[in-house]
Amino acid sequence: MTRLSILDQSPVIAGHTPVDALAATIELAQLADDLGYTRYWCAEHHELLGVCNPCPEVMLARLGSVTKRIRIGSGGVMLPYYSAFKVAEQFMLLEALFPGRVDLGVGRAPGGDLRTAQAVAAGEYNHGEPFAQQVAELVGLFDGTLPADHVAHGIVLQPQVATRPQLWVLGSSDFGGLLAARLGIRFAFAHFINAHYGHQVAKAYRQRFTAGHETKPYLAAAVFVICADTEGEAADLEKAVDLRRLQMAYGLNEPVPSIEQAREHHYDAREQALIERERLRSIVGTPDSVTERMLEIQEKFQADELIVLTVAGSYAARLRSYELLSKAFGLSHDG
Repeated sequence: MTRLSILDQSPVIAGHTPVDALAATIELAQLADDLGYTRYWCAEHHELLGVCNPCPEVMLARLGSVTKRIRIGSGGVMLPYYSAFKVAEQFMLLEALFPGRVDLGVGRAPGGDLRTAQAVAAGEYNHGEPFAQQVAELVGLFDGTLPADHVAHGIVLQPQVATRPQLWVLGSSDFGGLLAARLGIRFAFAHFINAHYGHQVAKAYRQRFTAGHETKPYLAAAVFVICADTEGEAADLEKAVDLRRLQMAYGLNEPVPSIEQAREHHYDAREQALIERERLRSIVGTPDSVTERMLEIQEKFQADELIVLTVAGSYAARLRSYELLSKAFGLSHDG
């Protein structure tokens, strides 16, 4: 059976507030727990009005307290902003609270514009340059293998518990895949960002994987999916995605468009061409068409798991999409 998981950016839909968006995240996590999804990841973003979670580690504490079975994690923490030691302790605390259920996914993108990145990093944003070193430090901290000359060697990582979070590298290029392979870490490729050559990155990750933190490779493909009951509903939902992608292309910092806004928008030929190009990153349709395309991507990537990102012009439509996918893939708590 195909393993399905969820990536949530806590989208703010036009006409709603960030408080509404965070409540929708909690509701979706509880639904995912009931439906049999494998894991629920929260993304880190800053300054963007269309998404509202700058602190995945805080949200995960809340989600862990209202779920029972599903793994919870970051998708991801933008590691270049922070001390690897501090991130390790944050997720060790989560692991102590929710044993055997915590994932630490890390990435190197800023999760916002560069001016905001400098603000988050107190004026010392480094463009992700030490990311590989930081990921290696996380491995050393969790495995107790830091070299003797490392500043944190011999320091007790708190809280002291028997288990560790699962460590993942996230990426949309060959950099992340090759780093994960070299360090022996799980890898998630963001097909929803780069729909062009992810299968080649996945192949290289498997071929070059060296046993390290993990004994064997494990790969997930993260895909953008909206599943609807009818083709008409899917078409309406896709219009909102199209308008959102156009806003992003124009650099407009706005909430996610509602279905009503999208219906009223008209595009010129240039905008329509951009939309058609961007649709390669999305899978939108009814259960039959959506599952067919998802399985094609899983086969192409030889992915152990698919992680589904759904940003729709309606919170109800997002919930329904995950319900339909759960049924189509036959998810259960035994899977």
